[in-house]
Amino acid sequence: MSLLQVKDLSHSYDSGKTWAVNNINLEIKSKGVIGLLGSNGAGKSTTMNIVCGVLNQSRGIVEINGIDILKNPTNAKRQIGFLPQDPPLYLDLTVFEYLSHCAKLRLIDRDKVTNSVNAVMEKVQVTHFRDRILKNLSGGYRQRVGIAQAIIHKPQLVILDEPTVGLDPNQIIEVRNIVSEIAEERAVLFSTHILTEVDQMCRDVIMIENGQVVFNGTLSSFREIESPESLIVRFDGEINNTELIGIPGVKAIETLNDGKYRLMIEGNNNLSDEIIRKAVANNWVVQEIYFEQKSLDSIFSKLSKK
Repeated sequence: MSLLQVKDLSHSYDSGKTWAVNNINLEIKSKGVIGLLGSNGAGKSTTMNIVCGVLNQSRGIVEINGIDILKNPTNAKRQIGFLPQDPPLYLDLTVFEYLSHCAKLRLIDRDKVTNSVNAVMEKVQVTHFRDRILKNLSGGYRQRVGIAQAIIHKPQLVILDEPTVGLDPNQIIEVRNIVSEIAEERAVLFSTHILTEVDQMCRDVIMIENGQVVFNGTLSSFREIESPESLIVRFDGEINNTELIGIPGVKAIETLNDGKYRLMIEGNNNLSDEIIRKAVANNWVVQEIYFEQKSLDSIFSKLSKK
């Protein structure tokens, strides 16, 4: 059974004159981090709000662990943890008070609330701030508490909307580590504009543009949308690189260092094999060879058509 199944999802805020999302279909089957990408106004937030039950869709079906969120919202929402871009914190409460309140809202048995709060504080590493008032915490620790409320009831699907926005580099790394650890046990749908986060954390990628899914697949497949324009090859020592320029598909050569060369290429899918054959014929020792992939930014721009 899928953790999340979205079928023909559409929503309009103006009675069908325009569609914020239009016939979206997607599925999440297993644990791991799934990156949710899209330009501003692409429909990401609308999709997340519908999946979390914050907003009722105009048409289509959303199922969480097989439970229709419109027909059985209480049971469906028990399967979901959600952190909006602005964490829903009560700043005059202590960390322990706030998370205890969240545990009760999540219908955790009263005799299990304290243990649940202690466990989730340890998970996000805020135990030492249990009695600190939330407004006196840094942005990074507030975000940790926001993540804690999203996972306190041990949901199968966690949805995080831009969880690292506004954090400093050290805080970003800490939040990424927490998210990666959470994803070892459950699926995490991770909305972000920071493509390095997608590169470092995500197993799969879903990209929405103009209210429609324009990509849904693995990160490696996402990278393959655009063909590489260069190849790096490293030899054991210097070579006469004029030998390489004669290979069909090699447009130009840039000499780097330590016997490494960048070959600007076009239109030759067997180029690496031909380089190996040329090396054998010339008694060159090839130590490394790989294509330089296009950046995620360029692929994002291509799919968003901007």
